[in-house]
Amino acid sequence: MAFELNENHNDFSKCALIGLQPRGIALARKIKSILEQTFNHDSIKYGELDATFYRDDFRRSEKILIPNSIELDFQIEDLNIVLVDDVLYTGRSVRSALNALSDFGRPAKTELLTLIDRRFKRELPIQPDYVGTNVDTRAHDKVIVDLDKENKVWIITEQENNE
Repeated sequence: MAFELNENHNDFSKCALIGLQPRGIALARKIKSILEQTFNHDSIKYGELDATFYRDDFRRSEKILIPNSIELDFQIEDLNIVLVDDVLYTGRSVRSALNALSDFGRPAKTELLTLIDRRFKRELPIQPDYVGTNVDTRAHDKVIVDLDKENKVWIITEQENNE
């Protein structure tokens, strides 16, 4: 994915990587590191975005939501933004991220990079521009990505209880 980004954005002077909190930031940091080390890009704009309060379901739960910090120390106006997340499933998290991003300005273009595209059960017309792999899963499956410690992806299949 880093190689594709390098081909499409070349010098990154008009581009920024933004990791989606909480799970997209590990992937975004890895992509940024690869771009810096492999292609000698030393001034890639990088940020972290939390879209907790932009979610369409945040008022539906009794659970108190605690947002993560937002780290955007640059203007996004007229930049090509690459949103980075670990897993794309229904598309709702990406939509909330797009809503949150619009409060910071108007990018020239917004792209989506995701490590895992679950493909099925998309609720919104959102597709990744860059994808690590497509995974066919069932509705009750969980996809867990661990890039911090083990660099592994697990698909957990929960058995339905028909009793």
